[in-house]
Amino acid sequence: MGVPVADTRRSDQEGREGQEEDDMTDTTAAPRTVGVLGTGIMGGAMARNLARAGHTVRAWNRTRAKAEPLSADGVQVVDTPAEAVRDADVVLTMLFDGDTVLEVMREAAGAARPGAAWSQSTTAGLDTVAALADLARAHDLLFFDAPVLGTKQPAEAGQLTVVAAGPVAGRDAVTPVFDAIGTRTLWAGEDGATGAASRLKLVVNSWVIAATTATGEALALAKALGVDPRDFLDLVAGGPLDMGYLRAKADLVLNDRLTPPSFAVATAEKDARLILRAGERHGVRLDVAAASAERFARAAAAGHADEDMVAAYFASFDAKE
Repeated sequence: MGVPVADTRRSDQEGREGQEEDDMTDTTAAPRTVGVLGTGIMGGAMARNLARAGHTVRAWNRTRAKAEPLSADGVQVVDTPAEAVRDADVVLTMLFDGDTVLEVMREAAGAARPGAAWSQSTTAGLDTVAALADLARAHDLLFFDAPVLGTKQPAEAGQLTVVAAGPVAGRDAVTPVFDAIGTRTLWAGEDGATGAASRLKLVVNSWVIAATTATGEALALAKALGVDPRDFLDLVAGGPLDMGYLRAKADLVLNDRLTPPSFAVATAEKDARLILRAGERHGVRLDVAAASAERFARAAAAGHADEDMVAAYFASFDAKE
């Protein structure tokens, strides 16, 4: 049976009441030493916000030059994963996929302090979560399955939503980290190895991918039929078919603002395939996810892999388009 999701946001009134007492007695507010592995679009923003919140941050990225700008924000950039995690209170992984996390943490885990918390925030897929939890257990690390909701802008603003599962006894260690990178933490369970948080993240991503695919196809059909896409947007404006996400993604296509991406085509394809595998594993056919994965793959092959995920729009046309 699933564990009810707990939302750890506090109301403004609760935040004000007893704030002075919290400042004096709440040990979760103490600065942490955090090792961040992966400083791409998301990981770099998370490392920067951790440093700004007063935590000691050591960051590693496979291509060091991409991490170097973080030095200006007080992040110590190091050469190896082991250096990043040594003596850290919390290790945060934000890499491309689960296989990459396994590879990097097999190199780093031996250098981590026994009893340290590991916040695994990569969208890794269900097949990999158990292996990651086993690796944590082998090195006496507290494992937190903790993917995040949000893209480039909310990551930079420290406004992510953290979806987490992990032991209650270790949550004091990760709470200030989650508070620095996000505005909301949803606790989905007490055992990260079950992948409860990753399961919820995949459900949300299935909706995001479906909405992105639908947006691209509607714009492509409008072009093919000679319809001004702005007439389509005006027609649904303010009604039940309208939503901010549709308008934000349509704007990127219509105004050729696909770079830098909030979430890249290549990453979206990876997530779509994780969703497909999860569905297959549990006997569910996911036709939209399957079609979306192929659209992302075609867009990537046509040169759009590093553009925003809505660039799958181009998969509707021949390469010459």
